[in-house]
Amino acid sequence: LHRTLLTAGIGESFLAEHIQHWESELPVSIKLAYLPNYGMVRLRLTGSGNDRNTLQNELTKQFEALKKLVAEWLVTDEDQTIPQVIGSMLKARKKTVGTAESCTGGYIAHLLTREAGASEHYNGTVVSYSNTAKKDLLQVQEEILQEQGAVSEQTVIGMVKGAIKALKTDYAIATSGIMGPDGGSALKPVGTVWIAAGDRKNIITQQFHFRYDRLRNIEMTASNALNLLRKFILAQETAI
Repeated sequence: LHRTLLTAGIGESFLAEHIQHWESELPVSIKLAYLPNYGMVRLRLTGSGNDRNTLQNELTKQFEALKKLVAEWLVTDEDQTIPQVIGSMLKARKKTVGTAESCTGGYIAHLLTREAGASEHYNGTVVSYSNTAKKDLLQVQEEILQEQGAVSEQTVIGMVKGAIKALKTDYAIATSGIMGPDGGSALKPVGTVWIAAGDRKNIITQQFHFRYDRLRNIEMTASNALNLLRKFILAQETAI
């Protein structure tokens, strides 16, 4: 039997240290696997035995204990990917999302539309790779691009606003960064990324400094952008 959960915002080694005592007390019939991917860590409990009911009860007991230990970083207590989590959240709330992608070049759109039924909650993307596209398609102000640069908090905020208007969605995600291997500077080295997520009233942002190759940086940006939207939706509901 298996039970799986997904965490974000904590590395595998720190997570292992955090749950070390609990893991060391697991019965011999239950094993824990760490499955890290794109800045997230999937934890899978596997139970083996001859008595299904007894095993099921013990597995549920240990899984609930694990959930409490990792509650701060818990994304889902089901065996789902982050795009599946976002899709389920939007569908349950009857909300839609769009994306404004610069450095990810449409990769977030790819992740979301890979799931069946995405058309119910995903309206589309604007791949505004150039400053001209950011200005013309998303109405990001020229002054912001000139003074703050394309990779800045102000730019991704403007991209979210523009995407919500252009794509007629409830929420939007925006990404802008330097994926490498070239293009960085002393102030904004390769791997510098700004992401934003929000609705018509509120927008939250987060900066990252990735250190991987170009493709890995894109994948990490996309995963973290989707997670930022997840946290935004939950935070808005908590605030009401």
